[in-house]
Amino acid sequence: MNADAGAGATPADVDVEESAGAEYDRMLESVDAGIAEARRKVESGRVRDAENERVRIKWIRALAYAVNVRRQVTADRDLQELRERVERLEREDVDT
Repeated sequence: MNADAGAGATPADVDVEESAGAEYDRMLESVDAGIAEARRKVESGRVRDAENERVRIKWIRALAYAVNVRRQVTADRDLQELRERVERLEREDVDT
């Protein structure tokens, strides 16, 4: 969230914006933890047999999926922040 998140907004608006931002932050923390675990699994250990290689490929797929989910959540968060900013600016414009 940017520094002027509450500028010109009512207390209720700020609470909604902060809770939405906190929700996105929690989602990103969870996805980041999954990415870290998948990356650890992909990068660790030696491949001794075909089964280990199949498991490693599955972890690579999981890592790619998690990175894509993180990108989507980040884009959603950014769009939400922009939407809130536009709404706030429109309210300020109506008030003036």
